[in-house]
Amino acid sequence: MRAGGADWLAELLLALGWLLLVGLQASQAANVTVAQESGVVREAENESEVDEEAENDNDVPENETPAEPEEEGEVQNKTVVKEVEFGMCTVTCGVGIREVILTNGCPGGESKCIVRVEECRGPVDCGWGKPISESLDSVRLSCVHISPENRFKYLWKLLKSDQQPVILSNDSAVLDIQRELHPMAFECDTLDNNEIVASIKFTVYTTSELQMRRTIRPDTDAVLVFVLTIGVIICIFVIFVLIFIIINWAAVKSFWGAKASATEIHSEMSSMKYKDSTSLDQSPTDMPGHEDDALSEWNE
Repeated sequence: MRAGGADWLAELLLALGWLLLVGLQASQAANVTVAQESGVVREAENESEVDEEAENDNDVPENETPAEPEEEGEVQNKTVVKEVEFGMCTVTCGVGIREVILTNGCPGGESKCIVRVEECRGPVDCGWGKPISESLDSVRLSCVHISPENRFKYLWKLLKSDQQPVILSNDSAVLDIQRELHPMAFECDTLDNNEIVASIKFTVYTTSELQMRRTIRPDTDAVLVFVLTIGVIICIFVIFVLIFIIINWAAVKSFWGAKASATEIHSEMSSMKYKDSTSLDQSPTDMPGHEDDALSEWNE
């Protein structure tokens, strides 16, 4: 009895141990599946959150623009290179003005726009100038300057041959001179900060010289007008002749062809006459006489 009861207890303990092992394995498997399911749920939640953020970013109102493109546009506007070129100076010597032209970055999409007007300078010596106005009694001279006139200082000088120039008291840009019995020469220096920027000279003729120059000019002008008129008439005539030839080219061609053929016929006839005359000069009737003379001389 005791041996059978011991065996029964051993079998019972084995069964209980086997049940415990099976229960532990089942619990571990359940924990793994729960952990996997929780991970899948978390991943799904994360994906849904990412999708919602993307939708919120895409649902930007039309009136609002992103901040980054604006910053990029501002950078591009700041980095636009403005190209500048300068216009022609209004003078070839002394002081003048010129335009500063912008060729890139003009408002309104224009290709060019004037930015400002600035001063420009050329060679100081302007040579001999002409008066502003003159009459038989007086002459008005002007220095080289730009506005404002009072910006510069002006120094007028009376030039004399083999002598030092005489500085005049007038310090304005305009000088009025009365004609005298002898021609005079004047010079005006334009100064900017005690620096000469322009110098020009003038000759003031006497009344008789001015009248003589005025009487000489119409003759030269008349000759020039006559020559130009004759030249224009000749050019018009040549043009009309060319137009006539082009329009009547067939008639002109036939006329020149007939004339050329007539000259050829005349030349051929003259050549034929020349040949006939030479052949008559060398005819065979003269040959026997020469032979008889030769035979008589041989017989003798």
